[in-house]
Amino acid sequence: MNLVYPAVFYPNPDSSAFAVTVPDLPGCVSGGSSLPEAIAMGEDAASGWILGELEDGNEIPAASNITDIHPDPEIGEGFVSLLSLDMDSYAAKYGSKSIRKNLTIPAWLNTFAEAEQLNVSKVLQDALTSLYEKKNTAIA
Repeated sequence: MNLVYPAVFYPNPDSSAFAVTVPDLPGCVSGGSSLPEAIAMGEDAASGWILGELEDGNEIPAASNITDIHPDPEIGEGFVSLLSLDMDSYAAKYGSKSIRKNLTIPAWLNTFAEAEQLNVSKVLQDALTSLYEKKNTAIA
């Protein structure tokens, strides 16, 4: 699912940084040290906002027409542009929804798992989570 939402970009007069708000998504605010970074961060924040709503079973707000969105003069000078959100890609990378995977194991291992009353899906998930955490700890 591809979505497009208008966003308001507010430049920082003292640097090359920008703040970004997405008026259709209450509380969705981000920013970046440059315009390209602010666009990327705005897309990430909006995608995360929408993914959270979808995973909670909520409806997502319709996007306003870009001509109906205006910068807030109390915040400062700004301009309106569009953010393009690839929700399928974002959900595949960051979603917490479980997905079904088929798996093949030797019969003797299945017999062992059944005898021990092990949930094979849980064992695999725990093992993969452990590997993921070790890899990310080594990178940090």
